[in-house]
Amino acid sequence: MRVTRVHVELRLAAGIEIELPESATNHLARVLRLGIGDTCVLFNGDGHDYPAHLVEAGKRVVRVEVGHGIAINNESPLRLILLQGITRGEKMDLILQKATELGVASLHPLYSQRSEVRLDGARADKRLAHWRGVVVSACEQSGRARVPDVTMPLPLAQTLAAMPDGGLRLILDPDADASLSQLTLDPSQPVCLAVGPEGGWSPQDLDQLRAAGFSGMRLGPRVLRTETAGIAALAALQAFHGDLG
Repeated sequence: MRVTRVHVELRLAAGIEIELPESATNHLARVLRLGIGDTCVLFNGDGHDYPAHLVEAGKRVVRVEVGHGIAINNESPLRLILLQGITRGEKMDLILQKATELGVASLHPLYSQRSEVRLDGARADKRLAHWRGVVVSACEQSGRARVPDVTMPLPLAQTLAAMPDGGLRLILDPDADASLSQLTLDPSQPVCLAVGPEGGWSPQDLDQLRAAGFSGMRLGPRVLRTETAGIAALAALQAFHGDLG
């Protein structure tokens, strides 16, 4: 029987009892209908899973006793960083979900010249909270015990300025000379992958990317949609150079 994994933003340690937050309470008590003595697994992003069992199981309050943490070593040997032009609704959710499952280390939604989606103020905060929820759910499902960071959406120039130094910087380009199989990667250095929005990168965007050290990479002869491109590239990078080979 599969044990339910639940993310909580709480300190976890063996022997302590904690009251679960509302979202976890709803899922365990109301959806799964777990009772006293039933088990689950908690994680808070510190790289460990914590077995736990319910000691109180009301509709509004669920308390658990936490067991000893178990180190989870399923993070990718590659530090994969995805720069993603913001897309509409479910497309963005799909990208974030699958990128998390594929082992991405951090996700950077961005605005480019051809972006069709613009978020301001409260809308940006609300969308960011939703995206982070999508990523947490993907970690719960995929067994990851470290949660990738999702940054506040920023214009392309500001996103590029925040990238770590060194490493490999790639733009997907069916006309590029370099292919994935020809790349030489240093696992100790980050791999930044830039994927444009539905309208693609403008010439000005490409100039900014190239000035920041990004170069083209050929994934195949066909033009991929934005919701396909990043997922395909991450899977290929993992297959050739990461932990899917």
